[in-house]
Amino acid sequence: MNIENQAKDYSENPQEIINESFDIIDNLVDFDKIPESSRPIVRRVIHATGDTDFADNLIIKPMAVDAAVNAIATGKSIVTDVNMVKAGINAKVIDRFGGKIVCRIADEVVAQKAKETNKTRAIMSMQESLADISGGVVAIGNAPTAVFSIIDLIRRERVVPALVIAVPVGFVKAAESKEALMTFLDNKKDIQIPYIVNIGRKGGSAVAVAIVNALINITKEAKGTSN
Repeated sequence: MNIENQAKDYSENPQEIINESFDIIDNLVDFDKIPESSRPIVRRVIHATGDTDFADNLIIKPMAVDAAVNAIATGKSIVTDVNMVKAGINAKVIDRFGGKIVCRIADEVVAQKAKETNKTRAIMSMQESLADISGGVVAIGNAPTAVFSIIDLIRRERVVPALVIAVPVGFVKAAESKEALMTFLDNKKDIQIPYIVNIGRKGGSAVAVAIVNALINITKEAKGTSN
């Protein structure tokens, strides 16, 4: 097929493109091996990344979806590590449920405290978001230090998020931070905090956004709301 024909051989309808993408994903991935409640999340992450490896390396703990639905539907905050994650989340629906999306990474007070303490802004932004983290959803797509900070806040400050989404990307402590979170939460006996984590170096803001938006869609369906 020449370039001219290739240019003509595509759909201009966005929903048709999405539907075709999902059909391709469904043919590439054996979703029968994935719990039904987790399938919309896995499907959306693969759609966002073009990477079917997430069908195998995305860990979605039992009760993670229910915890997210309850938090979102009752207007709890979604706390992100970077503005790129915040920008991609469907704020219109979150606002309708009475919640807000919080990212303090660019706040002046966070920058100043990070400089004074020689810590990353990701760490300080989490420490400055305790009230929003409590009962809310934490979505980390970029900074491994934010994951370690959440572990520390749960341990030291007794803060209890409804759900922790930890999918930072990179070569420096990204995989290790996720392993540390899973080990910590799996061994925490006094209270159960579900998580969604992927194994290894892959991840990123697009993955975090895809997970959160999938959970928002699940919440909309559960609560019978429109777009």
